[in-house]
Amino acid sequence: MFDTICTLPLAADLFAQAVHPTAPLVAVGLSSGHVASLQLPPAGEEDHHAARPSGTSILRQRRGSNGDGVVETAWRTKRHKGSCRCLGFSLDGLHLYSAGTDGIVKAADTTTGHVVGKLAVPSPPSTTNSATTPDAPTVLHALTPQTLLLGTDAGSLHLYDLRVPHPTPATTNPTNQAFTHPTRPAATHHPHPDDLTSLTPLPASSTSTSGFPKQWLSTGGTTLALTDLRRGVLVQSEDQDDLLLSSCYLEGLPASKGSTAEKAIVGGSEGVLTVWERGAWTDSAARIHVSRGKETVDVLAVVPDGVAGGVGGRKTVAVGLGDGNVKFVGLGGRGVLGEVRHDELEGVVGLGFAGDGRMVSGGGQVVKVWQERIQGLGADDDDDDDEETDREDQDEDGEGSRVVSASKALARDASDEGDMDDSAASGSSSEEEQPKRRRKKRKRGKGPAPAANGLSFSGLD
Repeated sequence: MFDTICTLPLAADLFAQAVHPTAPLVAVGLSSGHVASLQLPPAGEEDHHAARPSGTSILRQRRGSNGDGVVETAWRTKRHKGSCRCLGFSLDGLHLYSAGTDGIVKAADTTTGHVVGKLAVPSPPSTTNSATTPDAPTVLHALTPQTLLLGTDAGSLHLYDLRVPHPTPATTNPTNQAFTHPTRPAATHHPHPDDLTSLTPLPASSTSTSGFPKQWLSTGGTTLALTDLRRGVLVQSEDQDDLLLSSCYLEGLPASKGSTAEKAIVGGSEGVLTVWERGAWTDSAARIHVSRGKETVDVLAVVPDGVAGGVGGRKTVAVGLGDGNVKFVGLGGRGVLGEVRHDELEGVVGLGFAGDGRMVSGGGQVVKVWQERIQGLGADDDDDDDEETDREDQDEDGEGSRVVSASKALARDASDEGDMDDSAASGSSSEEEQPKRRRKKRKRGKGPAPAANGLSFSGLD
């Protein structure tokens, strides 16, 4: 269904990934605390030496290992003292929010990478050393231009009003400032007793005057919860007897008797997707098995309409698994439609789609960019042997889907271009946050260090 057009090695394990809402940009957050903005290759570009757009600041340029694409690093900086746990763009794409194990949330200008605002995450409740132990963030999401949601290890869900304590002074450029004044959360909820693993906003109702979401779903532990911006936690589901790790929301589905046109999809730790009807959040309505090996469903992404079979209301979800595979699941009884392999050893922790329909997957120390396969344009005859090997490496589910493997990524120079962050001179707390290993029923962003035979690239250590 998709072919790799470029592969980019990273200097450390990927912990967070975010795709820009409109521009061909992908942000990555690493276990080392670094954050980088990557410029995707132009769609359909085949000339490696094509001139880049005017005004684009490029610090380094690297070519993908198997394909015509080139990924360019727009900027890269040491952003957090510990690891970078989560990333998210503002709705207009002007700001990139990042949160790390140092308990700090920072907002950066998307174009330059310079920090334009930061705030501290409140300490976890009921801890003897709360004054020195930050509540490490797990997920964040820009709900509206004024509201930022942040979930933590302790199960807290903080709501930050970006307008508090007062609007940006008129003497500064408001497009380049974000929560420049320290502030506490406008509200804090506890929808789950365990750490939050995903946040998914519900579309605004037809009666909404702002057009922005006011409710969202969250997963944590073995439950799903619905929270309202003003009224707090509205519903918590029954115990699902499975750790819930990821979620997404679909609209425009064919409605039928007893079934709505909107559904939430939730991924668990046993290789199962659960389907939830809007308005019935106490328990799931259906289950879809995507991995007989019971691999963790670590990340979900809705495939854009018109891509990978998503035509005429036929919705498809991309599923990132703990074994390094990405499977494409069609709703409406279509099941698993196909799969590709992101990595042989590491699980998929980041998955998203750019505005032109290209898919970006991340996990381990690799980011890959995929393009939908054009029917009738297969691989060269010289690749036949590789394709046969790929078929032998398919997941044991046996859906008969072709796995497209990328060739070995090129090593790159891992030297920094210089810190742009005011805290860049601080050392990395590598001992407190070692690169994580994929395991069953793991909590997002946690886990022991990877095995010694993990994927690595020369010059990147």
